[in-house]
Amino acid sequence: MKKGINIWSFPGSMKVEQCITVAKDAGFDGIELALNETGQLSLESNESEIKEYRKIAEDQGIALSSLASGLYWSYSLTSGHAQTRQKAKDIVKKQLESAAILGVDTILVVPGAVGVDFIPDSEVVPYDQAYDFALEGISELSGVAQSLKVSIGIENVWNKFLLSPLEMRDFIDKVNSPYVGSYFDVGNVLYSGYPEHWISILNKRIKKVHFKDYRRAAGGLHGFVDLLAGDVNYPEVMKALQTIGYDDYVIAEMIPGYTHHGEQIIYNTSGAMDAILGRK
Repeated sequence: MKKGINIWSFPGSMKVEQCITVAKDAGFDGIELALNETGQLSLESNESEIKEYRKIAEDQGIALSSLASGLYWSYSLTSGHAQTRQKAKDIVKKQLESAAILGVDTILVVPGAVGVDFIPDSEVVPYDQAYDFALEGISELSGVAQSLKVSIGIENVWNKFLLSPLEMRDFIDKVNSPYVGSYFDVGNVLYSGYPEHWISILNKRIKKVHFKDYRRAAGGLHGFVDLLAGDVNYPEVMKALQTIGYDDYVIAEMIPGYTHHGEQIIYNTSGAMDAILGRK
């Protein structure tokens, strides 16, 4: 497996090019960039600007593993408002197009939400309605993904939706596209289940993997901690990934960052991942 780091793990003040440099210095094989609404690598970026990030990574000798986006918390594919759903679809298309320019094979997409506890006044959508909207949207977008040869990885997040590995598996199978699968987040399922079970059930549907750690006793967003400091059974996670033959990127997404010396979390995470991956 290859070792990656998500750009959200870096201090918010750092530019994309700085993050790429530090990721390489810390020993990562790849870095996952993110599509923003404005600014660097955003909905506003044109093709030449996006190509520049690919060149920076190539010059540094580090791969671009995947392309994330946090925009789906604001623009949901399951919103009760048609205009918002269309905006979300447009973002997925831009993300797919940007990934193709970057030479990236997978994007991270939040498939929607029934409700979101950590976003004040978040829209609440009936579960069956959310399911239908998400299935319609992802099915439509799968054609765009196939045309660009970039996969859509649906991430399991705290969205009160697709809550079990069986439901996630069946949703992906209903879309029925080789370019739609799971972007599996190890830490996000710990509050309600066991990541090793998800891995064995989702199996070859897994496109990419996020590594996080979580302490169940803490609860809420406060439960996320450094790798190996929480309750994720990483030996069992690794065994499950090896059993299904997964050999792609495992990408650390570290939240929250450090209060001081923010870059240090990148180096600490790299060391923890070496231990998890048996590189020591």
